[in-house]
Amino acid sequence: MTEAIDDDLVRRTKALLEPGDIELNGAIVRTDFSSQDDLEMMQATLDAGDVIAEHAGHDPTDVYVHSGNDDPDFSSNQHQGLTIDGEEFVWECQQLLRNGSFDVVIYYEASADHEAILADIEALGYDVTGVRGD
Repeated sequence: MTEAIDDDLVRRTKALLEPGDIELNGAIVRTDFSSQDDLEMMQATLDAGDVIAEHAGHDPTDVYVHSGNDDPDFSSNQHQGLTIDGEEFVWECQQLLRNGSFDVVIYYEASADHEAILADIEALGYDVTGVRGD
């Protein structure tokens, strides 16, 4: 896991985790995908979401993606993983095009196994930095 991620992005991610209704942790997933690689970038988001679902105690096949394209309250590169049965929050992300490639900022309940999530996302071949909300 690299700590060479832009300090501003880490600070902005931490701000998203500020106390609210639930305690959150997050991850910044760096990709080499450009704006032309939107399908690959979305697959990276889904793969990271599946890792989070597993470590949050959910079967990834029971989680669907609610996208910004589906909701005027979201931006087009904002997505949520929600459970199919009760629409319970599992994860949320923003896909940011920065310096020609996408970074996926994804956050999830702090009760999920943060270290295992980071390790498994890294095992998928992505550079990842964890951000704790506490």
